[in-house]
Amino acid sequence: MTLYCAIIDDEPLAAQLLESYAKNVPYVTVTGTYNSALKAMADLRMHPVDLLFLDIQMPELSGMELARLLPQETRVVFTTAFKQYAIDGYKVGAFDYLLKPVSFDDFLAVTEKALQRMTSQQQLRAAREDRFIFVKSDYRLVRVALDDILYIEGLKDYVRIRLANGDRIMSLINMKRLEELLPRPEFLRSHRSYIAHMTLITTVDRQRIMFDDEAVPISENYKDDIMRYVDQHTLA
Repeated sequence: MTLYCAIIDDEPLAAQLLESYAKNVPYVTVTGTYNSALKAMADLRMHPVDLLFLDIQMPELSGMELARLLPQETRVVFTTAFKQYAIDGYKVGAFDYLLKPVSFDDFLAVTEKALQRMTSQQQLRAAREDRFIFVKSDYRLVRVALDDILYIEGLKDYVRIRLANGDRIMSLINMKRLEELLPRPEFLRSHRSYIAHMTLITTVDRQRIMFDDEAVPISENYKDDIMRYVDQHTLA
């Protein structure tokens, strides 16, 4: 997977530094480097990038102002010499911010974070559209249809996927990764150790979710999400 990036900074040396870092990261491709936010704006609207390294303090149009005008899917990383701008950056939906002078380690960390986020989002879209996932089980990749999953139980480093036909699939994957992959609110965490397929439940109370003759617990930490889903589907 390639991470397409652009750089905007009115300081040539700062922009060149980020360009040099990008050349050392195999999955990063810089599509454009600009010394003015105004010059970059039209290009970025017509040809959005995955990640934009954006200086905050610039003449004519600041980085903050430009960020509000960009496509929503653009992940903006503000580059600034002033820590106090970090909070302002998050207010306009910044993906992250880097403090100048930017180190290669910090640059690499933010690109890896963006790549992981993109990968997760693509996997989520694929799961939603195709209605199945592959999980590793006994040295094989097993195809699991989302519609067949009743619930998932976390067991230390493994998970156990309980299917509607009674089968159980053990897989070496953590619950957090699986929770990120499965579409919400169709699948909701009901407990630290359980993810429930909400469209297949038969009854529910404040302590457990029932799938015919099987139940999974509801803990206090996840009760609000579960009950909110139930309330949205309850006739008054």
